Formats: sequence, structure tokens, C-alpha cells
Amino acid sequence: MTYNTPLSPRPLRHLTEVQRRVLTTAQLRAHGVTAAETTGHCRPGGPWQQFLPGVYLLHPGPPTSQERLHAVLLYATRSSLEDPAPGVPSQPGSAGAHPSVHRADAMITGLAALALYGFGCTPPLTSLEKIDLLVPRMRRLRSAGCARVVRTAELPAARLVTGLPVAPVPRAVADAVAQLPDAAAVRRLLAEAVHAGHCEPTAIVRELNQAKLLSRPHVVDAVDSLLAEGRARAEDRLYRMVREYGLPDPVWNVDLRLPGGPYLGGLDAYWPEHAVALELDARTPCQDSRQENDTVWSEYTRKREHLERLGITVVHITPKKLREGLEQQATVVRTALMASADREPAAYVVVLPR
Repeated sequence: MTYNTPLSPRPLRHLTEVQRRVLTTAQLRAHGVTAAETTGHCRPGGPWQQFLPGVYLLHPGPPTSQERLHAVLLYATRSSLEDPAPGVPSQPGSAGAHPSVHRADAMITGLAALALYGFGCTPPLTSLEKIDLLVPRMRRLRSAGCARVVRTAELPAARLVTGLPVAPVPRAVADAVAQLPDAAAVRRLLAEAVHAGHCEPTAIVRELNQAKLLSRPHVVDAVDSLLAEGRARAEDRLYRMVREYGLPDPVWNVDLRLPGGPYLGGLDAYWPEHAVALELDARTPCQDSRQENDTVWSEYTRKREHLERLGITVVHITPKKLREGLEQQATVVRTALMASADREPAAYVVVLPR
């Protein structure tokens, strides 16, 4: 018997080519192959091989990248008598979700996940010694062979990539960074995640913070570099918005004070003739707790409310809004400038360079 002709009271037509070459003990048993027969086929020189505990390759040669990925996922679900294919929804109601979103009990993460997403700075799948597997913290599953178990308190919704459940990019980046001691490699990884449009910097920083990786100096340096570059890119888009959409020139990067009074706050742009202020919200979730993050947001809110009580309209823009809808944000600013003619004159404030 060869791997092309297993004992099979149930046909294998429902399986993909890769799934036919990688099966668990339970799947083999369901197809009529006894444990003794499996052991016999896996003897030296035999047609099969045991790749991971309870997971078998039905050919003698080295596994392909897809076979390794499939085997790792089967290793995580092998306790079931009939393991579902990794691309099949495993929870009720998931079929109605977005086709690229998937509820799974285990998913590929780390460098292997980023390679599946098409990252250019990650090693190819064929050269990865370990494939990270994200599972719930309470799962009784150990790392084995090429499968490295990564535990999490709350499993995110996976993305389907080439039919396989893969962790969202921010989570996959954090799990990859956890294994990278090289600062340059971390910087390249973070930069590609953001510059290639895979995710927002804030999402990455949030995951790094939750993984307690911001205590590592080389990770902090990479994050600081990424955020500084992200801020500079957002400011460049602000300048371009004013120039390309014919908005009046504001005064850039200024502080406001009441005459002889308290400091009102810093602004990225201000139109004194219209009493319109623009604030670029480049906050990041680097705080050690949600309470601290809420405190920062409260400070933003208090500043905005104070300025608006003085008759100053505050336009709040995020880097994401600038990147995804520059014309729309220009319309928002233009509307605020035009509306100034219908408002009561604002209080006099002192404008100082920041």
C-alpha cells in the first residue's frame, strides 16, 4: 500500500491534495487505517513518516511549506475524531462573517504568518525552523518538532490566508518580535507592517504593550523610530492637504495662551482669522494601563472643550483619516473655516511658535 492508495472505506475526494498527504491518527482510523498499519508504514524505508505527534506525512520525502503549515494546524486539533480542515469555520455562526475573518481554535502566527501575508523582510517559509501556533492559554498542548506553541488569554479572530487561519497582522508582528533579539530586524518588521498598509502603528504598539515587549530596549527604540516617522508622514500629508486643496495657509505648530493667562495647549495648525484649530491625534496606547490611556484622552477632551468655550473650533484628525481620505478631511477643514463667518467672534488668544 502506498500513500496514494490507503485503506479507505470513506473516500478522500473531499480532501485537498495537501490534506490527502497530511493526516492525523484519527483521520487515518476514520479512513480504515489501523494503528498497526500506520506504524508499519512509518518504519525506516517505509512510504509514510510521523511528522508531529499524531500527525503523519503520507510520503517519505521532506514536507512542503504547505504541508508543514497544515501539519502544525492538525497537531493543534488532532484530539478530534474527525479534524476539520483548517479553512472550515469551527464555530456556529462564523459562516455569516466576512469571508476573510475566521473563528478558529488555533492559528498560525509570528514569522510564518507574516510570510503568508507577503512580508518581504521575513524569511521564506521553507527556511523557518519553527512555525508559531497561537492557542488559548488553557489548552493542554506542548511545543513539538517545528510547532512552537504561543499562548494567549483571548484568541483573536483569525484571517484566512491561502485557506489557513492566520493571526491578525498586529498580533503576528508582536509574536514575531518576541523571537527577534536584533534591533534592525525589529525596525524592518515594524516599518513594513505600517508602510505596506498592513495595519496602523497604534495597533502594533497595543499588541507589543500587551505582550510586555516594551520593556526591551531594542523594541522600544524601534517603536520610537516608527512613531516618529509616522508622525512626520502625517504632518507631510497635512501640508499637502492645505496646498493641494486650496485651503488658506495656517500658522503651523503653535501654542495658544490667554493674554496674561494660562497655557491653552499646542496645535498642529491654527487659522487665527477664522478661529479654527487643527489637532493631529497621533496618540499611541503605550500607557501601562487603560486608566492612564483614559487620562490622556481626558486631557485631549478638556483642551478641546476649553478652546470651544472660547469660540475656537477644533478639528480633530487622525493619521489614518489623512492617509485614507485626504480630500474628505480637506472638506471638513474648509467647512469649519466657512462656518466661522456665522459664529460670534472668538476670545482673543496669544499665538506663540511651539
